[in-house]
Amino acid sequence: MTYCCGILLRDGLVMFADTRTNAGVDNVSTFRKLHIFKRPGERIMAIATAGNLSISQSVVSMLREGWENPDTGETETLINSPTLFQAAQLIGRAIRHVHVTEGAELEAYDVKFDVSFLFGGQIKGERPRLYMLYAAGNFIECTHDTPYLQIGEHKYGKPVLDRAITYDLDLYDALKIGLVSVDSTMRSNLSVGMPIDLVVARRDAYDAELSYRIEPGEPYFHDLRERWSAALRAAHAAIPRPPYKSSR
Repeated sequence: MTYCCGILLRDGLVMFADTRTNAGVDNVSTFRKLHIFKRPGERIMAIATAGNLSISQSVVSMLREGWENPDTGETETLINSPTLFQAAQLIGRAIRHVHVTEGAELEAYDVKFDVSFLFGGQIKGERPRLYMLYAAGNFIECTHDTPYLQIGEHKYGKPVLDRAITYDLDLYDALKIGLVSVDSTMRSNLSVGMPIDLVVARRDAYDAELSYRIEPGEPYFHDLRERWSAALRAAHAAIPRPPYKSSR
């Protein structure tokens, strides 16, 4: 399991992903799940992955190396896609291609074709966009009404996002809330863990303003965890007790 989130804001995009993978309690490893594709001054794109690691790695490798389009004869890669929508379509085709080539063999070994992706960024001449792609290769696009998307073990981190994230929020305030969301998830599910990879892409910069890995024991994240826990305890203490009494 994993936890990945993308937050689409007026000023740009924030994405983050944990790095824990496990194939049982005695087989826990660390793998990067947030992948950045960029051509500074022209485009910045990021993909976060959840689900079967071998499938997601195959898809990401195809997007980096490309493959020949039978209709045009051209090699298609994520970095040469004309628009973000067409890039999302390319990711969908890559997912379906991996399913065609590996799906039957995986099924024969009782391995579910389980994978999902977050894809976001900006190409020059377009607005920032954020998509979520499913195992079938289809996708949805993030909107201003709910300006974030999650994949993986998302239920523990969702409440704080629902209460605090708005489209007009500052990029680094959104990052702070996102990290609280990560902390909430890690406290409730051991299958999500550090390090945490993150990227901040400001609108019309066409590059990563921040690309960072939070390692265990990192001072800011440790302080954020302690402050959030203290704030929750203080809020709980400040709320009056329920006034309800038995009707008997």
